[in-house]
Amino acid sequence: MQFGRTYEEFEVGAVYKHWPGKTVTEYDDHLFCLLTMNHHPLHMDTNYAEKTTDFGKNVVVGNYIYSLLLGMSVPDVSGKAIANLEIESLKHVAPTFHGDTVYGETTVLDKWPSKSKNDRGIVHVETRGYKQDGTLVCVFRRKVMVPTGTYVKERGGEQPGRPELKEQGK
Repeated sequence: MQFGRTYEEFEVGAVYKHWPGKTVTEYDDHLFCLLTMNHHPLHMDTNYAEKTTDFGKNVVVGNYIYSLLLGMSVPDVSGKAIANLEIESLKHVAPTFHGDTVYGETTVLDKWPSKSKNDRGIVHVETRGYKQDGTLVCVFRRKVMVPTGTYVKERGGEQPGRPELKEQGK
């Protein structure tokens, strides 16, 4: 299984469809809210959401959806990344609710070699998240510093730091 890409493996215009999707549960939403201290009743209080909002139900916190999509993109985009350099834009386009399944895909917008080191480059991507019915829910653009093939080879190959299994009794 491929985990990320080197600079040479990215092609401008390529689209990576991240698989599998993730069905968002109430537990997922509440846990994220509690971990990040986001106690807005829109996310945590069903009675509040039913009686006082246009949606009539809890809305999943948008930063969870962003984080979920970012995580989904790691095997295709940033699994070999040296650094995430910038989140250029982040748009929450439509709400996500408990029980919705989120899918993501990333398009390579541009790439260029690093100006300071010749063993890495910058990749500019846009990730889009959508629900099971095709509704776009989140879009973000980011710049990622990725290694070249030379960088990977010089630092231990595809799985650097992975220990070898020792046979028992030897």
